[in-house]
Amino acid sequence: MTSDSDQHIVIHPRRNKKEQLLPENGLLLVNPSEASECLGRMKQSGGASRFLFNSGLVVANDPPYFAAGPAIGAPMAVLTLEKLIALGAKKVILFGWCGAIAPNLQVGDIIVPARALSGEGTSRYYITDATPGPDLHLSSQIVKILSDNSIAVHRDCVWSTDAVYREDRRMLHGLRRDQGVGAVDMEFSALCTVAAFRGIEFTAILTVSDELWGDSWRPGFSKKLFMEQKQAALKLLLAHLGHIGDK
Repeated sequence: MTSDSDQHIVIHPRRNKKEQLLPENGLLLVNPSEASECLGRMKQSGGASRFLFNSGLVVANDPPYFAAGPAIGAPMAVLTLEKLIALGAKKVILFGWCGAIAPNLQVGDIIVPARALSGEGTSRYYITDATPGPDLHLSSQIVKILSDNSIAVHRDCVWSTDAVYREDRRMLHGLRRDQGVGAVDMEFSALCTVAAFRGIEFTAILTVSDELWGDSWRPGFSKKLFMEQKQAALKLLLAHLGHIGDK
C-alpha cells in the first residue's frame, strides 16, 4: 500500500542495476552478536555475502533465503527493511531482544508479538492510524514451529521506543495497565508499519533479555537461560526459513 501523496516523496528505496534480487524469505537480526554469528555460519555453509549499505547481508541457495543485520533502533531497522524490500524481500522475520513489562514474563521467555504499539518516531511518517500488527499467517507458522519443538511462546503486545534510557517506571506501568503491553523493544512497531505500507508479510521472534516490571531493573543478558533460548529459537528459524510463509 502507498499513499496518494507518494508522488511527492523525494527519495524512494530502489534496486540498482547491478544489484541482484533477493529470495522472498528472509531474516532481519537486530543485534550485532546474533548478526555476526548467523551471517558467519551461513557463509561457512556456502552462503554468498552481498553488499548492503548499512548492514551485513548473506544469501543461502538451498533452500533460498537471506539474513541481514545488525539494525538497531527504528530508523536504522526501517532503512534496512526498505532496502531489502526493494531487493525483493516479501516475507521477513525480525529476530531481536525485548524487555519484560508484564510480571508473567521473565528473562529467557520467547515472544512472537500479537500486537504493536508505537512509542518511536518513525511509524507516523508511514501511517497516521494505529500501528498495524504482525502478519497473522506468518506469526502462526512461527508459533507452531517453536511450539512443536518444545519452546513455549508468549503472544503479547510490544511497545517500541527510541529512548531506552528514558523508560519511566510509571509510564511502563500505565502501558501495561491501559494498553495491555507486555514488552518493550526499539524496532518492532516501526517495522510493522513499513511492512503494512509496502505490502509484505512480517513478524518477529523476541527473547526477553531483561525485566522492567519490578522495583529495580533486572538485566539478564549474560544469563545461561537467555543465551540458550535465543540460540535454540534462532537455530529453528534458520532450519525452516526457506519454507516459512508457504500458504
